[in-house]
Amino acid sequence: MPKPMRIDFVSDVVCPWCVIGLKALEQALANADDVVTPEIHFQPFELNPDMPRQGQNVAEHIAQKYGADPERSRGTRDLIRSTAETLGFAMNTGPDSRIWNTFDCHRLLHWAGEEGRQAELKMALFTAHFSEGRDLSDAQVLVDAAQTAGLDAETAREVLETGRYIDDVRRDERHWREQGITAVPAIIIDGKYLISGGQPVAAFEKAIRSIAAEG
Repeated sequence: MPKPMRIDFVSDVVCPWCVIGLKALEQALANADDVVTPEIHFQPFELNPDMPRQGQNVAEHIAQKYGADPERSRGTRDLIRSTAETLGFAMNTGPDSRIWNTFDCHRLLHWAGEEGRQAELKMALFTAHFSEGRDLSDAQVLVDAAQTAGLDAETAREVLETGRYIDDVRRDERHWREQGITAVPAIIIDGKYLISGGQPVAAFEKAIRSIAAEG
């Protein structure tokens, strides 16, 4: 009989390896549905908490943050694009793409968790950013993503226009930092097993089956 498994998926909306990790994890969980019944909780992490509202060109950002030259950045984008494609996700990013401040995204995701639509909103935000190149600093883009996820548009707008969930998101971010999470995606299983990075499907499945067997 499949065993319940809690998965805390710590990630950011503008992290390409996070969407790759999520898609691979979902496939691995589908493959391992004979041993586990998963419950995924999406946890907030801001790669760039000081990012201004207008965002920044992605190539410029990567050069400043990681010291990557244009050729290396292009190679990384090609790898990310091809890896995402094998997992069924369209990664339509390029040198003119932008990185955004994602704090409001995480506030909406906190609300979506209360409504039982967190996974749907997470994927809608990933799609808006990576597949459609939409502006995550635009409240209407976030409201549209909420609607796509089956959430109420007016409530989404209210969350964005007020300070709802600011303290909750800050508290959760602080908790995961205190747990030693400094890079994403970070996948914590049953509160004690950590899997780091956008692993291949087979690696996730092997870990899931091994952890399930220990239980």
